[in-house]
Amino acid sequence: MAGTMGSGRGRGGTIAAINVTPLVDVVLVLLIILMVASTYIVAQTLKVTLPKSKTTDGTADKPQTVAILKDGSLRWNDAPVSEKELTKDLADAVKGDADVNVVVSADEGTKHGQVVHVIDLAKQQGVTKFAINVMNQ
Repeated sequence: MAGTMGSGRGRGGTIAAINVTPLVDVVLVLLIILMVASTYIVAQTLKVTLPKSKTTDGTADKPQTVAILKDGSLRWNDAPVSEKELTKDLADAVKGDADVNVVVSADEGTKHGQVVHVIDLAKQQGVTKFAINVMNQ
């Protein structure tokens, strides 16, 4: 009879233990699904090295930002600028601080060549420290 133990002492003894094998099987399947999904999520991230502060008290200067919008327009620290004005602003930033940090942000629809052009402009003006950021608009 199902649910009884076959001991020699008599019939009618019920099984008191829970069978955990199906539970372990389900947990292992969920673990495998989680591992596969997390690998997919991590593969889509962008690794970025953030600029380090020169001081330990947390008063690092704010980096200068150049944003390239989807339509190709440029922004210097959130203010619209032309390419000529951007070149002047980059030169002024380098004059003010030789170790200025410039962060280039580009919309995902921006062409790669335009991003490289902006980085080249920054290098021509003497910027040695820059980072690339990803921006969705």
